[in-house]
Amino acid sequence: MSPRKAAALRDGDGGRTLREHLIAAAERLISQRGTAGLTVRDIAREAQVADGVLYNHFAGKEELLALALHAHVRSVERELGELPSRAGSGTVEANLRAYITHGLALHAAILPAFAGLLSRPEVLTLFAGMPNPVGNGLGLRTALAGYLRAEQDLGRLAPDAGAEAAATMIVGACHELVLPHLLWGGGPDAFEIPPGYVDDLVTTLMKGLAPARSS
Repeated sequence: MSPRKAAALRDGDGGRTLREHLIAAAERLISQRGTAGLTVRDIAREAQVADGVLYNHFAGKEELLALALHAHVRSVERELGELPSRAGSGTVEANLRAYITHGLALHAAILPAFAGLLSRPEVLTLFAGMPNPVGNGLGLRTALAGYLRAEQDLGRLAPDAGAEAAATMIVGACHELVLPHLLWGGGPDAFEIPPGYVDDLVTTLMKGLAPARSS
């Protein structure tokens, strides 16, 4: 006789295991309220299981939070859509705008969850050891640098321009705009990109990236 299914899964949960169900419950809470003050009891209630069940499936609360945080970032990335990855398609300017807009939206959505874990470095260490959930497993900065190098190979960007430096500048610009907003009490839903910000950033970057015009 097959083992009795946990009560929390009897009504159907997309074929998930109980471990996956618990991660999904924790992810929902992170998405709704962040990670600050999130307790085992909160997660157990959301998952409709007894508190002790969590410890039967994870090494501890830290592992569950790290896995749920990873799932949250992956979900946000998926909802934002694919990043431009094929060099030579569209224009470089349009692709840079897409990367910057994507990066701003991504940071606004996920940074509150990370901020709530600053006092839990063990969770962040576990998260850092997992595959990067952004940029097809590469991370935003690395994916962008790879795209820029590919455009250089096609001659659409200057061969001596610093692709890694440009990618770092873009990710840094996303942090610089989003972090003060969140630190001063603004929620991710209230975040708005200032008019002209993305276009000004693209224009500035292209001055250093565009190939020199032949005379």
